[in-house]
Amino acid sequence: MRWLAAGLCLLALPAAAGEFRVVGETSAVLYDAPSRQATPLFVVTPNYPLELVVELEAWAKVRDHAGALSWIEKRLLSDKRMVVVTAASAEAHERPEDASAVVFVAEQNVALELIEPAGAGWLHVRHADGADGFVRATTCWGD
Repeated sequence: MRWLAAGLCLLALPAAAGEFRVVGETSAVLYDAPSRQATPLFVVTPNYPLELVVELEAWAKVRDHAGALSWIEKRLLSDKRMVVVTAASAEAHERPEDASAVVFVAEQNVALELIEPAGAGWLHVRHADGADGFVRATTCWGD
């Protein structure tokens, strides 16, 4: 029986801290346990970022921007990097400087593609319409 418990521990591996994935090309259901027979909790849209907490063979335990924990089928996740605006809005600047021109403003809950962290508390992001700019990291979640 001990070997069975040890084997199960090897199947459930914790994810690295701050490791993020996004929901792939279709909406996905988040469940309260790692099974399609579990209770559905939420439906999330494509490109929604989720933090990996634990990975099983076919399932991942994830945390959303509000801190809620749930389970998703791993096959529905993508390695694409996205962030979601958690502030009331996020101003995207031409350069990673508050004094630079504002290129666009993204409202709360808008997903933005993360091009790269820009250092000094800034993120280089791209809006779905193709515009890119620099937002304060404190206005977003998922990096």
